[in-house]
Amino acid sequence: MSTLPAGEVLYLKGDLSFESIPAVLAETATYVARPDLPERLTIDFSGIAGVDSAAVALLLEWRRLAQRLGKSLSFSNLPANLLALAELYGVADIIQPHRA
Repeated sequence: MSTLPAGEVLYLKGDLSFESIPAVLAETATYVARPDLPERLTIDFSGIAGVDSAAVALLLEWRRLAQRLGKSLSFSNLPANLLALAELYGVADIIQPHRA
């Protein structure tokens, strides 16, 4: 019987804004280039202080990237204001497809 790998949790901190997104995308490119990229990844937003609409675009890009790589991706502790922006743009179900 095989078991799924435990996966990894990445903890974000600071702001996700138009100013910070380029650096986050550069880190993302480095991360996905790893030869030992896990099958499952959770990104924890509990350390995020502020967001703007660029954060929504970032989450969508991460979803597309995970799908392209055949990896499982989930987000935890999404800030209420980020979820509100996702609702406003009509993409909340893409960002959190398993929300109740």
